[in-house]
Amino acid sequence: MSGIRWWRGRGGPVGVGHPARLVVLGFGAAVLVGTALLMLPAASEDERATGALTALFTATSAVCVTGLVVVDTATHWSTFGELVVLGLIQVGGLGVMTLASLLGLLVARRMGLRMQLTAQAETKTLGLGEVKDVVLRVLAVSLAVEAVTAAVLTARFATGYDMGWSRAVYEGAFHSVSAFNNAGFALYATSLTPFATDAWVVVPVTVALVTGGLGFPVLFEIGRRLRGRLLRWSLHARITLLTYAALTVVGVVAITAVEWSNPGTLGAQGLWGKLLIGAFHGVSPRTAGFNTLDVGQMTPASLLVTDALMFVGGGSAGTAGGIKVTTFALLAFVIAAEVRGEPNVHVLGRRLSSQVQRQALTVALLGVGLVASATLALLLITGLPLDAVLFEAVSAFGTVGLSTGITATIPPAGQLVLVVLMFIGRLGPITLASALALRERARRYELPEERPIVG
Repeated sequence: MSGIRWWRGRGGPVGVGHPARLVVLGFGAAVLVGTALLMLPAASEDERATGALTALFTATSAVCVTGLVVVDTATHWSTFGELVVLGLIQVGGLGVMTLASLLGLLVARRMGLRMQLTAQAETKTLGLGEVKDVVLRVLAVSLAVEAVTAAVLTARFATGYDMGWSRAVYEGAFHSVSAFNNAGFALYATSLTPFATDAWVVVPVTVALVTGGLGFPVLFEIGRRLRGRLLRWSLHARITLLTYAALTVVGVVAITAVEWSNPGTLGAQGLWGKLLIGAFHGVSPRTAGFNTLDVGQMTPASLLVTDALMFVGGGSAGTAGGIKVTTFALLAFVIAAEVRGEPNVHVLGRRLSSQVQRQALTVALLGVGLVASATLALLLITGLPLDAVLFEAVSAFGTVGLSTGITATIPPAGQLVLVVLMFIGRLGPITLASALALRERARRYELPEERPIVG
């Protein structure tokens, strides 16, 4: 029990052993290791050492599964450098503590209490006894989806684009890992634009990124449901699936309709191309980061819709970023209850606790504050238009990776702002929610109540 008291801290300052803090330290260590590896001469195509800022930006983007780049992945990095990026993506997608737990299981065939608590904070496991099982299932699901996606892409690259089988296997594996982990890194300067109308490439990538973006808890429930072991969906799964589907429909319809006649995006495409590209760009902003059209040519209305989709992100405890669809949905239910004058918030036949309401509000407002602060800083540093800078900031916070093409032109100070934003975006909301839950305590007294005017 002393170990648990140490982590809870009795309401005082949180020690280094706090699970949420260990998660942050783990991701930070992964970024530093990745930066050091990418600075090696062997990591670049011309065998020259890469600058520290470029290596740091790329490593952070990979570990935080974002996809923003300041150099072209295919032409700047050597095969070794690309494999380092791929490894960082896998580490960031699965989670540093999840991988550490797996290593502990392989070496010692057991998990200590500290590691279980840390993995629990990262994977959102509800029960301490479930951690080992969840960690193993996370690995199994990840590898299975990546393997199937890689097989389909490899076959298509080899038979449809005159690639040798070795190159096709390499590109299939790279893009499948990047897709499932919602990283958005591609081996083409224009992302997946060369395959914009090829359903054999676009559809598997879309399925992989949606699967990773739903979150592992939802995937586990879907698996149990398919095997007949689950009679009732949890509230979390129902909220995630319904909200994810609704936002996907809104995104697909809005972007396709707005860009339909835009000559720089969908205007030059036939009916099939418009529908496929529009559908992909309604899904990709949910933190995937791939693009099959020139984002810089999109209309301001489409950029704003994409901003909203990137900010919300995907499901909790998965590879997606943003404030998460559950946070967005819960706030909508809170607003609806307040407008109707109801004293309690009811969600799909369940009452929502005040603690969850406070957590959702805190995560959302913190996200708004971070994006607003970063946008202001970038405006002062770069002098670029607001819509492009806001898009870049939201993309970094949501760990999406889409860009209007300004990333490489941003001065070093602005790139450092994006590095910090990517790191906080990947870990901030998760760490904050975990810390709030672990530090919950009863107040021994109450102050007099007073009601200030609202609105």
